[in-house]
Amino acid sequence: MSYDEGLADRIRDVLTDEPGIGEKEMLGGIAFMHAGRMFVGIVKEELMVRVGPDHHDASLRERHVRPMDFTGRPMKGYVYVAPAGCESDAALEKWVRRGLEHVLTLPAKKPKKPRKSGK
Repeated sequence: MSYDEGLADRIRDVLTDEPGIGEKEMLGGIAFMHAGRMFVGIVKEELMVRVGPDHHDASLRERHVRPMDFTGRPMKGYVYVAPAGCESDAALEKWVRRGLEHVLTLPAKKPKKPRKSGK
């Protein structure tokens, strides 16, 4: 198991009534997406949340939260929440909703241009 599947099930429970939610396994974890934009995910046992640049610093002041540094370089607007920070259902829901609320403020993604064939 490359990510906490129990945590994934708990996230699914939070998102049961939310339309337009998708899932994508990537980089050994799982990401939950809305309209093609990732807003929360799991890397091993940690919750990853897209809080946005405006809420980044405030999120880092909360217990059990650290910068997302997946590539070794922190990404502004994304944080990791340790398992202790989302043990309760209420705490998990708070973080999931925070990520979803952020992506709902973003403009619609532009459609991808079709790739040109090399022929």
